[in-house]
Amino acid sequence: MAWLASIGPGLSAETGRPKDFALAIQSIMGNLRTAASYIRTGNLALAQIETEDALTEWKDVENEATMSPSPYLPAALDDFVSRGRERLSTVAAELGSGDSVAAGRELLALRQSFHDLRRSSGLYDLGDCVFEIAPAMDMLKVAASRFGEQPVRSHAEDIVAAASAFRDRLQRCNEWANADIARQPEFRRLMDGAIASAGEIAHAAMAGDGPLVHRYLVELQSYAQLLDFRFG
Repeated sequence: MAWLASIGPGLSAETGRPKDFALAIQSIMGNLRTAASYIRTGNLALAQIETEDALTEWKDVENEATMSPSPYLPAALDDFVSRGRERLSTVAAELGSGDSVAAGRELLALRQSFHDLRRSSGLYDLGDCVFEIAPAMDMLKVAASRFGEQPVRSHAEDIVAAASAFRDRLQRCNEWANADIARQPEFRRLMDGAIASAGEIAHAAMAGDGPLVHRYLVELQSYAQLLDFRFG
């Protein structure tokens, strides 16, 4: 198996078969999701390795002559590719200097540009939907923070509204999952658990239970991060 792995790239080059453009970019986005996860947990050295791997793969994306036709609009793709390498280089430099906040922000911007590329080309799938969970999660975090500082009814109602929006987003993504993914035990645990907890945090807020609200918020953040890592 090791021998086959070592000669694989050579065989591909000999056949002259073009690489799939969309799959190449998806592989890079996988590196960046992993890097983002490492940044969240403070493992900057591992995040840097993932970023450097993405930079190496980016050379294939830039060399369009060796790639099969892509499903993306040419003008939007050219802009994405030209800006992407610069952004990746910036992420690598920021990780090298230990600036995790700036690196995370730049990684997010690069991932956002990829999903913008897909939308501009009329493409959308489960990964796009899961990526869009983040803004709803941010709104819920803000509402929970206000409730923690001042657990009044109006702030509890803000949590209910934010939790409802978050739950709606989750259910939409659940509907976007194809049959194979929808049946996966891991997907079901994450999606069903997040949907259930979104309902529970609203109940906890209306009951005025600040510690329970915080507990469900931490739980929901974990669900959102794992969904993004595995299916974003």
